[in-house]
Amino acid sequence: MSERAVVTAGTGGIGLETAKGLARHGFAVTVVGRDAERGASATEEIAAVATGAAPRFVAADLASLDQVRALAGHLAAEGPLKVLVNNVGGMFTSRQRTVDGIEASFAVNHLSPYLLTELLLDRLQAGAPSRIVNVTSAAIKAAKRTFDTAEPPGGYYAFHWYGRAKLANLAYTLHLAERLRGTGATVFAADPGGAATSMTDGTMTSPEIVSPPLRLLWPLVSRVFTRATAGPASVAASPSVFAATDASLDGRTGVLIGPDTRPVAVFRGADDPRTIEKVLELSRRLAPLDGCCRHS
Repeated sequence: MSERAVVTAGTGGIGLETAKGLARHGFAVTVVGRDAERGASATEEIAAVATGAAPRFVAADLASLDQVRALAGHLAAEGPLKVLVNNVGGMFTSRQRTVDGIEASFAVNHLSPYLLTELLLDRLQAGAPSRIVNVTSAAIKAAKRTFDTAEPPGGYYAFHWYGRAKLANLAYTLHLAERLRGTGATVFAADPGGAATSMTDGTMTSPEIVSPPLRLLWPLVSRVFTRATAGPASVAASPSVFAATDASLDGRTGVLIGPDTRPVAVFRGADDPRTIEKVLELSRRLAPLDGCCRHS
């Protein structure tokens, strides 16, 4: 019987290519997304390259914490889990709030994968040796390291707020790796380096997404963004697939895999104990676990 893998936001772009990569390695892949039609199309593509059990689609809007909890319950009931790839992410051109009243960048890019992972930890430990892969971004380098609230102080700049949410998630990733050390469940971050996807299509073309100082350098910044979002999703998925499957990572944890599928130094600030403590405190407050979805 094929071992189980889950990929969130797996019906298109980097997520779909990640799911296809895992299917080629023999995993029974479940992709999570919002749209059933896209889900059906994705499972057809994945099935065409799968070497193990047939792929499946599960519908969930990961901007809703209640739907994340329901998804975790559904996935947990199916038994041990070998791989969880938290691929979900989003950059929003204007300030938005989720159905839970939480700033959308922080909710989608950090709270959703945080909550889903926490609620599936026992299933991942039951499937050990298992791997958790959280997709990160070099946008972290432009982020404010303040985590008293979901929203940082100052104006809304999509790129910086996206980077801050990814910083929170990377800090959590490093914490979780140490927390699970010795359990057989290992934790990795994967930096895709960017690709032409629905998230970057149109989002990275306006100077409004960066802070006023960077707008003064917009021609240069724009060229950097254009290069970063020009590659194919199949290449951008390689770090996630490598982190989830490569034997060279056996026994390792807390490693960031860069765009060239090699371990690289973590982005500055993500391993700061004070940042990690603040991120954990905020995450627990905004997305309480409540003992939901646990299985013995």
